[in-house]
Amino acid sequence: MIKRFLSFSLNLIKRFKYWLVFLCLISVVLIYWCDVKIKDFSSPYISNEFNRFPNKKVGLLLGTSRLLKSGNPNPYFEYRIEAAVRLFNSKKIKYIIVSGDNSLDSYNEPLDMKTALCRNGIPDSCIILDYAGLRTLDSVLRLEDIFCQTECIIISQTFHLERAIYLARKNKITAYGYPARDVSATTGIKVQIREKFARLKATLDVLLHKKAKFSGKKLCID
Repeated sequence: MIKRFLSFSLNLIKRFKYWLVFLCLISVVLIYWCDVKIKDFSSPYISNEFNRFPNKKVGLLLGTSRLLKSGNPNPYFEYRIEAAVRLFNSKKIKYIIVSGDNSLDSYNEPLDMKTALCRNGIPDSCIILDYAGLRTLDSVLRLEDIFCQTECIIISQTFHLERAIYLARKNKITAYGYPARDVSATTGIKVQIREKFARLKATLDVLLHKKAKFSGKKLCID
């Protein structure tokens, strides 16, 4: 009896291992497929040459934290500010919508970015804050839902722009991307790994017609 039980248990464990390996392989294939699909879809709409895309009323600056967990300045933040200032000064956009996370009183991505933009000469009247950009999807969908805009130039690092433009255009928003300087591979390795899973989530969000977490009163930009 004991031998039969042990034999059954071993067979069950082997089968579980096979299924686990199979599921892992499927997951890897799906992540890779989503990664390539989003990159191929979005790449034609991204350029650091101003003449490659038309002027738009608004630029959508995607939020990130001002500081790293170590307390050091976040290069993603600094480079996005730098890119937004260049885009505005080139007269490709008239307004900058800063969309980021303000879910805690002690954490305010949009306000931090606005402060940095103003220090770099962007007029306060040309900066609009979106405090409910909890995810890239929320930032993109709220562009139309709250600010009544169906066209924009998105500002972030290239890897992030690819996903943002995919989400925007799949939701009928005509989006182009102006890339900020990227961060070194050693500094941004965790971000790059996380991005692979984010692209799988973005694909599911589009398939499931996912909506922004928060809506609200319209603040149309004329």
